[in-house]
Formats: sequence, structure tokens, C-alpha cells
Amino acid sequence: MDIKNKTIWITGASSGIGEAVARVCAAKGAHLILSARNEEKLAALKAELPHSEKHLVVPLDLSRAEEIPSRVAEAMTKIEKVDVLLNNGGIGQRGPARETILDVQRKVMEVNYFGTIALTQALLPNMIKAKSGMIATVASVAGLVGGKSMAGYSASKHAIVGYMDCLRAEEAEHGIKVLNICPGFVQTQISVNAMKGNGEQFAAMASSIKNGIPVAECAKEIVSAIEKEKAQVIIGKGISYWAPTIYKFFPRLFRKMAAAKNYRE
Repeated sequence: MDIKNKTIWITGASSGIGEAVARVCAAKGAHLILSARNEEKLAALKAELPHSEKHLVVPLDLSRAEEIPSRVAEAMTKIEKVDVLLNNGGIGQRGPARETILDVQRKVMEVNYFGTIALTQALLPNMIKAKSGMIATVASVAGLVGGKSMAGYSASKHAIVGYMDCLRAEEAEHGIKVLNICPGFVQTQISVNAMKGNGEQFAAMASSIKNGIPVAECAKEIVSAIEKEKAQVIIGKGISYWAPTIYKFFPRLFRKMAAAKNYRE
């Protein structure tokens, strides 16, 4: 897929991976729809991008899934079609499952799963009508394997990977591609903004994130995967890259490794 002049809707675009992908896509001539909760940051990003007049800011709160269909309907009055939806918005969670209250588990699932599928399903009719399009979702390596301090987060990412795998099979007849993007550790604020088991902000940069790959590198790999119309891509280095392969071929070894060490510290 040549993304020049394609319309790409990006959630979580106000920072981190979403912002970095927006910059790469804009440089390649794509028309962007930028979504996140912080409208001020989205507007600032839009103003910095090449051909800023081609881009549109659509504030969205993924934790309020019931509001998404009407927001999409309003936005689509200004857009002919969406070629790529990049589901990137999400929230992190850190801490042992036994210490994570149910309200935190629900909030993570509301944002990472229900908000994502609400937006996806709101845009599907437009893609089906066009008989083309791509749903690309930033899941995580944690959506493929589990480990310590990530039960709620990993569960939400496993759920969205499963949903998207089914969607790929169902919508192939309509010419729609589905891409699961599974980054490992990337240098973003995800651990800083993550929730602890009691709902408070984690408010610290985990060493695993600090030593991860640069966000710009991750963004380039994501855009490359979109252009190549891949079904799944794993992005990262070290254990966060190799974990799914180790689990696939050496599951007992991986389980021992996961039980012995918290790789998210």
C-alpha cells in the first residue's frame, strides 16, 4: 500500500507511538485524522505536520465507548473514506494480579478492548462500502505471551488480538486487511502513565521501557508493516522481541523464565 494521499485515522495520537506514527505518515503525504483525549496537544501536533490543512482533529475518549459511534458519524460528514484505522490509544497497568482491584481491571479493558472495538465497528461500514481498507491495531507482545505485573494489561491485549484475528477472517471477503502490531519495550511514557493495582498512577519510568527501542524506530516499523499489508508484526529487541518465539517453540522454558524474573521492571 502506498500511503501517499491515503486517509489514516490514528488514536492515541497526542504522544508516544501515535504521535511518532503521525509524523512518519504525514511526511509520506498521508491525510491524517488525529484522535486522543487532549485536543490541545492534537491541535499543536496538527500545526507542526506537513500540509497541516489536510489533517483533522477528532477528540475521542476510548473509555466512553458509547459516545464513539456518534463522534465517528459526525467526523465522517467531513471525510469521504478512511483507508487505514490505526488503533493505538490505550492505557497501561502494572502490579500483581492479586493486588489489582476489579475497577482497575475494568478500566483497562474498557479502554484497550471495548473502546478499540467500538471505533473499529463504527468505521467498518465505510470500509465495506469501499471494498478496501485496513484495521491496524497496536496490541503488544503482552497480547501474545504473559508474565509478571501485567495481568490486566495482558488480558486486554490478548482479547484485542483475538478479536482482530476473527475480524481478519470475517472481512477478507470485503477486501479489508487486518494487522496486529505487537511491540515489546518502547521508549514511551506508558509505564509513567500506567495504573497501579489500587488505581493510582505508577508515575515512574521502568528500566525495561527506558532501555527499549526509540519510539521513532517503532513508528517506522509500524508504517512499513502497513505499507507491506502484513497480518502481524513483532517490534522490539531482546527478550521483548523473542518472547513469542521462545513461547511457541519452547513453552516450558518460557514459563520458567517468566516465573523467575519480572521483565517489566
